[in-house]
Amino acid sequence: MRLVALFTFFVFSGVASRRTLQQRRLATPEIQHVLGNSESGHYRKPLFPVSSVSPGSVDPVVGFVALGDSYSAGIGTGVKGKEDDCRHGLGAHGQLIATDLSTHHGGPNSTAFQFLSCTGAVTEDVLSGGEDSQIDSFNTSVPVDFALLSIGGNDLGFFDVMNACVFRFYNFYSGTCETALENARTQIEGDDFDQRLEIIIMEILDKVKWEKKPSFFITVTGYARFFNEFTDACDDMSFGIWWNGPKLKKDLRIRMNAMVLTVNAKIHKIVNAINSKFTTDKVVFVDYDKDFDGHRFCEEGVEEPAYDRKDTWFFLVGGSDNARNGTQELRASDLATLPPESPLVDPLSCLEPAQRSGDWGKLALCYMAMAAYRDPSLQLARGDLVTENSMWYVPTYYGKTFHPRSLGHETIRDKIYEAWRTLK
Repeated sequence: MRLVALFTFFVFSGVASRRTLQQRRLATPEIQHVLGNSESGHYRKPLFPVSSVSPGSVDPVVGFVALGDSYSAGIGTGVKGKEDDCRHGLGAHGQLIATDLSTHHGGPNSTAFQFLSCTGAVTEDVLSGGEDSQIDSFNTSVPVDFALLSIGGNDLGFFDVMNACVFRFYNFYSGTCETALENARTQIEGDDFDQRLEIIIMEILDKVKWEKKPSFFITVTGYARFFNEFTDACDDMSFGIWWNGPKLKKDLRIRMNAMVLTVNAKIHKIVNAINSKFTTDKVVFVDYDKDFDGHRFCEEGVEEPAYDRKDTWFFLVGGSDNARNGTQELRASDLATLPPESPLVDPLSCLEPAQRSGDWGKLALCYMAMAAYRDPSLQLARGDLVTENSMWYVPTYYGKTFHPRSLGHETIRDKIYEAWRTLK
């Protein structure tokens, strides 16, 4: 059985322990296919599966696919060369797992890794039959032993809550925080997402012909709470983009954290319902939230925004990554700027394609451009949100906010390994 070797690696070797994984210097695959960076503002799937296997190489011995949204894509965690349209990061937990597998099985050509996750993706982008279907792009002619899936945040209104309650990219026109939270609650309490997620999981299983591949399984990851909700000092602090932005009041932090926990519980419930239909579990839910304790925003004694705090495992707008020293040289800067004529910051036409993309960075850029156009007197909270000559940065600079940094992805990977060790 193919998974015997895989689980021998994860379960019985020391690799699966947190200490060993943190001490090992992870090497990236020799071949990392990337796509051109489009400024069209439209969501685009990869033109072909992003794989760690070189053309003409020996047949890989193990393989897996990563599907879903920006939390799976690893936005902001570095690229070699030019960033692709899905904003895949070298520090994404799927990429780290691929590297571990390749190292164990004899090199980068030993693992077939299909990196189909894409920033901005919602459930409709994963489901088969759509224009940008990740499942339709999933190649089952190469080895595939398991799948990773992260999905739900974009469907259930995470960005709208971030915009209205925390950053207010569109300033006064961003809508009220209360409305955004209520809309998110309505989405979370509805059945639409439940049905789409169940269909996605069943489509993945059908794609690999699970009846003939009983060892195949799907690992679904949740999300982590963003804030320490107990500290008082953060009540007077703000992440607002514009001057005099909203404060990080304790009540807001409590409600946003509760939103994340409710989403995790919802995903877990769906996974349990699917597993109940099989004699053996086909899906593993990984909840890494508690492992982020002490590494959230507004921790005790931290003055936000704390851009230099490496122990915060979420990005801020324009914030640096916290990759380990051994991997820093693999991280490319996202400080590139957009040309003044970029359609991403055309206040008269940017909104529709930005909304269609679901990309937080494109949405943030468009909202800021629209706000500045409608009210030229607006003052940014910090001068480094734009360049010295007032040019906008690329979308990743803004869109990576509230996404896991590299140390966060290491923790997600470790938590996945921990969950796998419990599999029978």
